[in-house]
Amino acid sequence: QVQLVESGGGSVQAGGSLRLSCAASAYTWCMGWFRQAPGKEREGVAHIRTDGRTTYVESVKGRFTISRDNAKFTLYLQMNSLKPDDTAMYYCAADRSASSSDCSQYRYTYWGQGTQVTVSS
Repeated sequence: QVQLVESGGGSVQAGGSLRLSCAASAYTWCMGWFRQAPGKEREGVAHIRTDGRTTYVESVKGRFTISRDNAKFTLYLQMNSLKPDDTAMYYCAADRSASSSDCSQYRYTYWGQGTQVTVSS
């Protein structure tokens, strides 16, 4: 079992920045950030493999940066130039299965409880 605890959400005006963190209780291969806005499906935002390979959904490219500290089992999401459309509950996810697959293709095993991000115009 891997426990994931997110932090760093909050309210910010459009154009502002937030940094999300996700502390894992053990080593994982793939880690990712997902978000879900009211009335919308959950969306994979960014993913990172243990070797640092990253993928992003098109809508956040150039604004969000995913990173991880493998020594601390911690995942980060730096969010800049935030827009009202970024408003959602953000979830951290992780998986320990190692493969050559892109992490965006994973069906993640472990999930955090979520942290709310609200962007006002």
